Amino acid sequence: MEGGHPSESRRVGVGGMTKIRFHAFSCKAGEFLEMSAQECIKCAAGTYSLGSGLRFDEWEKIPLGFSSLATSPNYSPNRQHASTCKSAKWVAQGSYLESNRDECTVSLIYTVHLKKPGSVSFDYQYVDNSIIFEFFIQNDQCQEMDVDSNKKWIKLTTHGEWGTHSVNLNSGTNILYWRTTGVTLGSKAVKPILLKNIQIEGVAYTSECFPCKPGTFSRTPGSSSCAPCPRDTYSGRGASSCTPCNTKTHYALEGSAMCKSKPPCSKKDYIQTYSTCDKDGKTRVVYKWLEPRICLEAAAGAVKLPPSGQLKPCPPCNPGFYNNHTATCSPCPPGTYSDGVKACQSCPAGTEPVLGFEYKWWNVLPANMKSSCFNVANNNCDGLNGWEVAGDHLQSGSGRSDNDNLILTLRVPGFKLPMSVQGTSGSEYGRITFEFETSCSADCEFYFMTDVKKRSTNVVESWDGRKTKQSYTYIMTENSSVAFTWAFQRTSRASDVRRYANDMVKIYSVSVTNAVCALKSKKAGSSCVSCPAGHYIDKKTNHCQKCPPNTVLSGDNIYGKETCQPCGPGSKSNKEHSVCFSDCLFKYTHHNQILQYDFSALTPAGSILNGPSFTAKGTKYYHLFNISLCGAEGHKAAVCRDNITDLPNEDVKGGQLGSSVEAFLCQSTIIPSDGRGLRTALSSQSISLADTFQGATVEKSLNGINARPELFPSPPKRIPDVHFFYRSPQVTTSCKKGRNAVVSLRCNLERTARGDISVPSKCPAGTCDGCSFYFLWESSSACPRCTNVDYHAIEGACKGGVQDTVYMWTEPRLCAGGLTLPLKRTSPCEVIDIWLKVVTGLGVFCAAVLVSLTCYFWKKNKKLEYKYSKLVMTANKECELPAADSCGIMEGEGEENEEEDQVVYANNTSLLAKLKAITTKGNKSDEAVQLKFSNTEKSVWG
Repeated sequence: MEGGHPSESRRVGVGGMTKIRFHAFSCKAGEFLEMSAQECIKCAAGTYSLGSGLRFDEWEKIPLGFSSLATSPNYSPNRQHASTCKSAKWVAQGSYLESNRDECTVSLIYTVHLKKPGSVSFDYQYVDNSIIFEFFIQNDQCQEMDVDSNKKWIKLTTHGEWGTHSVNLNSGTNILYWRTTGVTLGSKAVKPILLKNIQIEGVAYTSECFPCKPGTFSRTPGSSSCAPCPRDTYSGRGASSCTPCNTKTHYALEGSAMCKSKPPCSKKDYIQTYSTCDKDGKTRVVYKWLEPRICLEAAAGAVKLPPSGQLKPCPPCNPGFYNNHTATCSPCPPGTYSDGVKACQSCPAGTEPVLGFEYKWWNVLPANMKSSCFNVANNNCDGLNGWEVAGDHLQSGSGRSDNDNLILTLRVPGFKLPMSVQGTSGSEYGRITFEFETSCSADCEFYFMTDVKKRSTNVVESWDGRKTKQSYTYIMTENSSVAFTWAFQRTSRASDVRRYANDMVKIYSVSVTNAVCALKSKKAGSSCVSCPAGHYIDKKTNHCQKCPPNTVLSGDNIYGKETCQPCGPGSKSNKEHSVCFSDCLFKYTHHNQILQYDFSALTPAGSILNGPSFTAKGTKYYHLFNISLCGAEGHKAAVCRDNITDLPNEDVKGGQLGSSVEAFLCQSTIIPSDGRGLRTALSSQSISLADTFQGATVEKSLNGINARPELFPSPPKRIPDVHFFYRSPQVTTSCKKGRNAVVSLRCNLERTARGDISVPSKCPAGTCDGCSFYFLWESSSACPRCTNVDYHAIEGACKGGVQDTVYMWTEPRLCAGGLTLPLKRTSPCEVIDIWLKVVTGLGVFCAAVLVSLTCYFWKKNKKLEYKYSKLVMTANKECELPAADSCGIMEGEGEENEEEDQVVYANNTSLLAKLKAITTKGNKSDEAVQLKFSNTEKSVWG
């Protein structure tokens, strides 16, 4: 047996004895250090060695040295969730490890001491971004080693495929951590992380070889690994070869440790499909056994394979293809189109074919589609197809076991917009729509994923359990190559048998718009379009006409003026008529006054970080919202990136580490890393909440979207809020009509020009149902522009012939910007004001009237006194009063004495004359009464 000597060893004498200290060694892979001979010896057949490393590839139980530690977040608002995480752990599943399925933070820990610098590598499956998966290393003082962010944060993998991650290690003690943190904001179960084949290089010498695990073998001495046994063979531990099974009665899958008996065949062991169209264009229903065939058809109680059906005409070709009287459908040549039934026709002059795929007949799998099968324990399902064609639908296959991932992939090299919308700044480059249904008796899961520019595969939407026939649409907002992937798994639990073989998903149709065809013809289409950007085809003249102002073309159909849809209130279209946006200017009439707004200060994207919030298990997270309100010709300035806070700048543009979402309004979930706060936070689960701008208005509803002002404090009564309405057509399981958002702008002069954004206190995540989002943006820029009706003038006193006029805002002030207050104005003035002159004149006039009246009544009174005195004198002279009917002096008496009385009356009827007449009449009556009284009194006395 060949051998070698370990290198870099020293012999040290201590007390007559010799000890060997190994600082490093050079035993190769497939060798071990024989201690007595101090030589590197090759491993025997049936065993293996890494030479200077360790490998863990058996997971019937957690190997010695590994530990699983579950923790609840120490930043939880209370500690009531701590007990629920005690049972969370990594679980051994035979050929791999599986992470926990809840929201607890669980770490898989292994400590290793390296004699020299080495490395660690492992294989993993990571498909669910609701789990944060990180790998990091600590030294013996529990200090985290400096590791590149690309090595710490694990990238997502394609569904069903295994990825490999490797990190360099320093000599000395290394504590390895595989840590997962689940953040399930909904009710959907977490897809666990799978781990296997952990290999560590740089450990101390290997003093023995490791036996091959059951189901594997190493045929030659000096092996560094063991190979799995082929199908229908098995092996025990430490095998140098595999033993064949009796294939008549038993079977064994690849890498089996034993042979299993074949059961009697049942209906679950065969499927129905369609034969390939023959040269006459005929097909028939055929039945075939599931492969690998693991049942006995001749056993008692076994079912027979049903006979094939009758020949019938093949379904037509898919649109954009033709069969030319053959059994094969081919894409139409460039410049032609077809509906799949008729022959390809040339497009009229000046037109072009509408590019895209539309698959609704499944005679054969299209050339740009690929079917595959992946098993969690193996790289593939023994070469089995994951999907099979079935005429009017495409269905998932059987696989090797129930937990196989059945994969269907459609690759699109890019998108090409029609000439009518090329060069536009719109957000939609294409869309994929597919119709499907699932039939399940177990916990099946169906995933739809995308991989843009081969960066990483992201789960777009998923469905579990039985689902009725329905359609789903996904919009492409980036013009680049993309792989659309469908994955079906009958059960996510570990399984090596087929108990639910009849559980399946059926896809009836798949259509992709504006897709560049990668097939031989380079172009395939089903109709023709033309016209420059922003134009439609007039139905009467078939000529191109430009869309009216402030309208946008609806989709790819440009036939008819009605395809130019008007923009909403408070919005306008760009020059290509591809998108509606707000130019930050807004006006409306309020109480017969035109209020004008300028929101230009709000053009840069605004942000709000609200929280913290806590999941059901107490995991702390924040929601970061970015809002692009107006301006930028409809460009979506709000960007939400994944993993942006703890990553190098050079990797921001590519890969999952730099994946981003551009929208009018987007959301990211921020998770504090290691409890150290937001400085090293992790951003993930970025989604778009608003892709199209519906309009801006003071009304509370627009296009079926309702604002909810009751969620916020009451606005000022004089100035209503201005609501910006947005919509995202991307449907989800919970939002069948997509998402929508309302941003309400409120005038608040106490805020800055940029202002502050808030969410409803009743809905701290910005939404109460997960589909409608509401935001309040208070800013001084949200106030109407000031006009001359918003201020008033105040005139000062006239001093020294000079008067000052100052201008003040009308309180409460409800405007900003616009006109400014005029400067103080100084003007000459008179000492006595005009109004003072008027008042003085009126006072003099009134005084003159009063003096005149006083003089008149005084003279009248004197006259009466004179007459009375004369009457008294006459009575005293005659000693008695004359008998008369009345003692009053009748009118006319004493006329002859007028000259004596020196009383002169004017004949004209002046104001004084009228007053005199009224007074005279009253006095005559009074005098008559007085005289009668005197006469009566005299009679009594007498």
